[in-house]
Amino acid sequence: MFDEESRGCNDDLLAADPAWLPEIMVPRNHGDDPFACPCCANVFGQILKDSGICLANHGQALERAGAPVQGDAWLVNATIHTMDKDRPTADAMWVKDGKIAWLGQRGQAPKEVDDWQPVDCAGKVILPGFIDPHMHLAPLAMLHSFENIGPFRYASTAAALVRLSEIAATTPRGEWIVARQFDPSLQSGPAYLTREYLDEVSTDHPIFVYNASLHLAYCNSPALRIAGISANTPDPAGAELGRDTQGEPNGVLKAGPAMALVARHNPALKQQNLAEACLDVFRQANAVGITLLCDQGTGLFQGAGELDLYRSLRNSQRMTTRFRYALSQAQAARWDQTDIHWGQGDEWLRVTGWKVVSDGSNQGRTGLQREAFLGQHNDTAASRGIAYIEADELNNVVRKRLQQGWAVCVHANGDAAIDRVLDAYEEAAELGLDLHAKRCRIEHCSILHDEQIDRMAALGVSPSFLIGHVYYWGKTFVEDIFGQAKAEKLDRTASCQAKGIRWTLHSDDPVTEMNPLRCIENAVTRSMWRSHDILAADERIPVDAALRAMTIDAAWQCHSDHEVGSLEPGKYADFVVLSEDPYRVAPDKLAQIRVEQTWVNGQKVYSQAQ
Repeated sequence: MFDEESRGCNDDLLAADPAWLPEIMVPRNHGDDPFACPCCANVFGQILKDSGICLANHGQALERAGAPVQGDAWLVNATIHTMDKDRPTADAMWVKDGKIAWLGQRGQAPKEVDDWQPVDCAGKVILPGFIDPHMHLAPLAMLHSFENIGPFRYASTAAALVRLSEIAATTPRGEWIVARQFDPSLQSGPAYLTREYLDEVSTDHPIFVYNASLHLAYCNSPALRIAGISANTPDPAGAELGRDTQGEPNGVLKAGPAMALVARHNPALKQQNLAEACLDVFRQANAVGITLLCDQGTGLFQGAGELDLYRSLRNSQRMTTRFRYALSQAQAARWDQTDIHWGQGDEWLRVTGWKVVSDGSNQGRTGLQREAFLGQHNDTAASRGIAYIEADELNNVVRKRLQQGWAVCVHANGDAAIDRVLDAYEEAAELGLDLHAKRCRIEHCSILHDEQIDRMAALGVSPSFLIGHVYYWGKTFVEDIFGQAKAEKLDRTASCQAKGIRWTLHSDDPVTEMNPLRCIENAVTRSMWRSHDILAADERIPVDAALRAMTIDAAWQCHSDHEVGSLEPGKYADFVVLSEDPYRVAPDKLAQIRVEQTWVNGQKVYSQAQ
């Protein structure tokens, strides 16, 4: 997949260039954004580096399954929604050697199926497998075994601490307790989870808690002692150790280098195999009906060494989701030393994009805006967010990578950031570069004005919306970040649909949890958490459009619609069996539909009964 000399994970490379990781992990001009996404959080890369952990070695330790199984099945008496406009429904499907051999009405089936034992689906609903076109595999692999104490499970800090106390009561003394997803912006209670709060949970266990943004962490007194952190410990370069009024460490750790000072002392870190954890992430995705994932930020953990990990996952024959990935621009110099190119891979593993981060997050007030955030008394550059890449450099990157054949994906949350991305795309289009043919994307594409939508339509640029912004942070956008008028420009799915723009929905997991049916409900209802109001009701879209956004349109964005995304003869038999029909349930009940089975390559990889 790439030349051996440029591997990003080996002792010689780290020894020769010990400072490489912080430089490539954090974009220039990065701000103190407690709500930014894993695209620009360097914590795990720093922890792996400081702990001497190599992802490539973890991949090499994977047990290999036998030859890949290509399943067969003759499914009848089903309610099949194909997402194929030419044949939208069917009641029977013949799967042979992992692919769809025939699909339609049973009475019209080919005679060959007469020799097959039919599987009676009893009217169950079948859809193409769901696709999440923007998530982050490596952070999820690191996080998956940690306790989730986030706001969507515990509304208050007090409730989260009760859960940690329950864990402490059953954990042998001295063993570490690690949790994740704590988010004081959405959980009532203190702004920081200091050591005093965590010491109340236990002083018999080291405790370490990740903030949902991965830009902050919190630990108790035993964890600080194990790490040797005291009032005399200096702040690491590019990071900060929180301190109380007496200058003593208060357990708050800001940025990756500070977090790594503590996290690297957890023995479990070296005991786990992160390649196995990736396979667990795939299985978790199967449980919510996902059959294809796309990582938007490969290289942020260990550079080109991540490709060794991916190759090991593929060679293990144990993948239960198909995987696509985009290379991070932050690692551009190292990617250019390899032989990797756009489209490299196969139906299981393929590189499909070049990812650029142009600004921060709106909820962290680092998304780049045309005007100041709500509550700012002076409209200055500092009050309008942060550009992580300057306009001229962005233009050069977009042009260069398109000329090299890459599909470009640019993270842009603020409206000014989106202006800059569209300027860069327009400059490339004027040079004759075909953006639509390469399916160029804007990731998150959060705040959109009418004229920006018109520009996107003219260019053939496709947005992917983090639709959880509407549900989880919509109320905050209205009341604290933007005000009503601008907040209503968030995730404008219906307006894009009306202009003929192809768009998708994503989770950005671990920012929000992977759950396509939840994403679909968020887009259809646009309801807001802890509010009875609807955010921009005219941006609600029909169920069919939301389903397409997480099946065939997501497959198209991931350059995989020729093989998955709809149920058609010749495509892989990747599909999901649901307990109810999304077209028939109330819009606010869509997320409650159960995934009963998930099939990939004609094989059942998840069953609710398991």
